[in-house]
Amino acid sequence: MGAASPTAASAQDKPSVDLPILFDTRERIAKPDLSGIVRLRFLTTVDFPPFNFIDQTGKLAGFHVDLVREICRELALMDKCQIQAVTFPELEKALVDGNGEAVAAGVAVTADLRARFAFSRPFMRLPARFAVAKKAPPSGETAAALDGKRVGVVTGSAHEAMLKAFFPRIQAEALADRTALLAALKDGKVDAVFSDGMQLAFWTNGTESAGCCALFDGPYLSEAFLGEGLTIMLRKEDAALATAVDHALLALSRNGRLQEIYLRYFPVNLYGG
Repeated sequence: MGAASPTAASAQDKPSVDLPILFDTRERIAKPDLSGIVRLRFLTTVDFPPFNFIDQTGKLAGFHVDLVREICRELALMDKCQIQAVTFPELEKALVDGNGEAVAAGVAVTADLRARFAFSRPFMRLPARFAVAKKAPPSGETAAALDGKRVGVVTGSAHEAMLKAFFPRIQAEALADRTALLAALKDGKVDAVFSDGMQLAFWTNGTESAGCCALFDGPYLSEAFLGEGLTIMLRKEDAALATAVDHALLALSRNGRLQEIYLRYFPVNLYGG
């Protein structure tokens, strides 16, 4: 697939929490007959906060967990719905072996996986964002203000490739890892950084940054560089169930419950200022 320009969600297309609209409001996805389903087990992990983790009471929690419950409620399958945590490497085998019917764990969709599994429509895309130091903000309000500036990226990352492809006038400065990236921004060694929007949003608003920095411009979304987004993975033969999940996701997007779950786990806006 060729690289398409990154897109920033336009104001008129944003819901109140600035989640990009992934379903056309005019779209209709029929709910299949699910009367033959005896049990609907979703598999997840415990090490992908805020999407799935063990909370302070020792219970499985997170965005994916609440989303699964809403999907089951929408499909009127609450009495048959279960969610179980396994390690990330075990997810694929557990699904193939029939130890679960679906995976909600942030598995990146690849051509190889798509050939072997079915996937729901994406329910969230994680954007790339710039972050800048508050004491030396750019002179403008868009990425054009960073032309000729040093912008840190993690070497070998999708964000490095994306920055070079879409912002060729920016001087990309490759850094070893995320720790080095954030330290360089905090210490003024780069003018900005370009990285995963979720991580930057939590960092800029957390104690680790000590209030040094803020998100700037964007968000930038690109399937070519950042993937299709977060989906539910199912077995190929469970096509009806995959359609049912899409039906539920469309309903949750339309009635605002998807946005409500987002606000529960993302008090910091990934898609706004």
